[in-house]
Amino acid sequence: MKKFAMAALGGTVAGALLATQVAGPLIAQEAGQKSSVYAQLDLFGDVFERIRAQYVEEVDEAKLIEAAINGMLTSLDPHSSYLPPKDFDDMQVQTRGEFGGLGIEVTQEEGFVKVVSPIDGTPADEAGIEAGDFITHVDGESVLGLTLDQAVEMMRGPVGSEIVITVVRQGVEPFDVTIIRDTIKLTAVRSRIQGDTVVLRITTFNDQTYANLEAEWEKSVEELGGMDNVNGVVLDLRNNPGGLLPQAIKVSDAFLDAGEIVSTRGREPQDSDRYNATKGDLTSGKPLVVLINGGSASASEIVAGALKDHRRAIVVGTKSFGKGSVQTVMPLKGDGAMRLTTARYYTPSGRSIQALGVAPDIVVEQPPRPPAATTEEAEETSAAARARSEADLRGALGNDSMTEDERKQAEEELQRAEAAAKLREEDYQLAYAIDILKGLSALGPND
Repeated sequence: MKKFAMAALGGTVAGALLATQVAGPLIAQEAGQKSSVYAQLDLFGDVFERIRAQYVEEVDEAKLIEAAINGMLTSLDPHSSYLPPKDFDDMQVQTRGEFGGLGIEVTQEEGFVKVVSPIDGTPADEAGIEAGDFITHVDGESVLGLTLDQAVEMMRGPVGSEIVITVVRQGVEPFDVTIIRDTIKLTAVRSRIQGDTVVLRITTFNDQTYANLEAEWEKSVEELGGMDNVNGVVLDLRNNPGGLLPQAIKVSDAFLDAGEIVSTRGREPQDSDRYNATKGDLTSGKPLVVLINGGSASASEIVAGALKDHRRAIVVGTKSFGKGSVQTVMPLKGDGAMRLTTARYYTPSGRSIQALGVAPDIVVEQPPRPPAATTEEAEETSAAARARSEADLRGALGNDSMTEDERKQAEEELQRAEAAAKLREEDYQLAYAIDILKGLSALGPND
C-alpha cells in the first residue's frame, strides 16, 4: 500500500514538473506574441502620424483610418470589407428590395471587377451584361488597383445619369457599354406557365423572396386550374447572386419535408449551426428541376445543393459560382459596420460549396445567340425549313375519319409542339428542363 501511495505521489510530482516545463515556454511564447502585436500597433501609429504630419497634402484623418480598416479586412478575402455609414444604409435598403444603380452583383478577380450576375430587368441586364464579364474601365478610368468598394463607388451615381463601362468577355474584343443608371426595384420571384409546367424564376434572396414564391405558386396553380393539371416545377436560379441566408432556408424548406438543408461551420465548434427542413411541401411533391449557371451564387447554391443532395430535384445547367462563405455584418461605432467572413456553408452531404460550386446532375450549356438575321434572310430560312407533307400534295385525299373535336385537339398539340420548338431557340436550358418534366410525367407516378 505504501509502495502504491509513493508511486501515485511520484506520478503527481512528475506530472507537476512536466506541466511546469511545458507551460514555461508557452507563457513566454504568448507574451512574445502580445509584444509583437503591440509593436505592430506602435508601427501603425507611427506611420499614421508621419502621413498626417509630412504627406504632401493635408489628409482627412477619418478617411485615412477608414482606408486602413478596409485594407485590413479586404486582405482577408474578397467578401470581407468595411461599410461606412452610407454604404451600411445602402446595404440595408438593398435587402428590402429597392435601390439605385446598374443592377449587377460583382466581385473582384485579378484586380478587376467581375460580374457575378446581372439582375433581371435592370439597366445592366437590358444592356447585355453577362455573368463572367470583367469590367476594366468606368468612364474611361481604369479600375485596376482599386478596392471593390472603390470600384463600385465609381459606378454609382444619380438616377438617370449615364455611365460607360468597358467590358472584357471571353472570345470577344473589349467593348464599351453605355448604361443609364436607374432605381432598381427587385421583384424577387416571377412565374410563368409553359404548357403544364410552372416556371418559378427567383432573381434574389431578399426579405420578400419566400412570400413572393408562395404567392406566385398559388397564382400559377389557379391559372392552370388546380394541382392536378400541374406536371412539374422548374425553379430557375440562373444568374441569382444570392442574398439572405434565412430566405434560402425557407425556399429550400418549401420543397422538402424533412432533413438537413445546410450547415455552417466557423472557426470554433460553438460557431457552427445546422438548419433542418420542417414538414410540408409547397408543391405536394410535384417533380422539380432546378436551373443553375455560373451566375448562381451563395444562397442560390444552398437551395440547389439541398434539393440535389436530398434527390428532391434534378439540377440542370452549368456549374455554379462557388461562393460558399458566410458573411456576418457587425455594426461598429460611428454608424458604420464591417462585413466579416465567419463561416463556410456545407450541403446536407457534407460538401463545402466554397470555390467548388454545385455541379449539375445534367450539364446543359446555353448556346450563344446567333446574330440577328435580316427580314429577307429570315423569310428564306423559314421557306426552306418548312417541311412538305402529304397534305401539301395536289389532289391529296382528305381525312374524313376525324371528328371536329379530334381535329381541334390535333391542332392544339401542334401549337404546343411549335411553342416548345420556339422556346428551345429562346432559352435552350429552360426548354431542356421542361422536356425532362414532360418525360417524368409521361412515365406516371412511382408506386
